[in-house]
Amino acid sequence: MESTESTQIENEGETELKLLIGETEVAVQWEDNESVAALRELAADEPLTIAMSMYGGFEQVGSIGTNLPRDDVQIVTEAGDIVLYGGNQIVIFYGSNSWAYTRLGKVMDLTLQELTDRLGNGNISLTIFCE
Repeated sequence: MESTESTQIENEGETELKLLIGETEVAVQWEDNESVAALRELAADEPLTIAMSMYGGFEQVGSIGTNLPRDDVQIVTEAGDIVLYGGNQIVIFYGSNSWAYTRLGKVMDLTLQELTDRLGNGNISLTIFCE
């Protein structure tokens, strides 16, 4: 029984989702939902790199290339929020917006200024991978 528990813990560690903004890894608190599980599956075999574009002066938006399960609810986002829009686009905020999204996660280790510096100065890439 102990070896099974140990294997499960190791497997969970191997499938932890990680995020790079450009070349910089950032800590993310991922949601526990079907959308994140599907994102984890997409990134399980190889990193998923998403070309992001600035939009509205408060977010970066990029196509995932496929539809993920979604459970959109009206929310007010804040800097650091990572959401799914339209089932096939990932959005990361450095400002605020109110819309119907599915929450994916939140960047945990950057200040508002650091988020703005990384996200508010031109198009970027996000890379999602499993470790």
